[in-house]
Amino acid sequence: MKSDILTKAIRNRNRIRFYYSTRQMVIDPYLISIDPDGRKTIYGKINNSDVVERFEFKKIYNIKVLDNENFAPRFLNAARFS
Repeated sequence: MKSDILTKAIRNRNRIRFYYSTRQMVIDPYLISIDPDGRKTIYGKINNSDVVERFEFKKIYNIKVLDNENFAPRFLNAARFS
């Protein structure tokens, strides 16, 4: 169920709001993956910042897709750091 909701949000570029442990988060979701320990995770840019974090699925609850809030993916200019 979480995978379906989050995949749809990524595909439609909708922001999402959820609780992660005890924190309420609003993120631009980018990628669902499996970490080296086999845990399902999602990567997303935290709202109003340039920070991208990884979130474990098992700690995510009360997901709300913010249908009226879309985002455009931001890409890091790696040449800047060479």
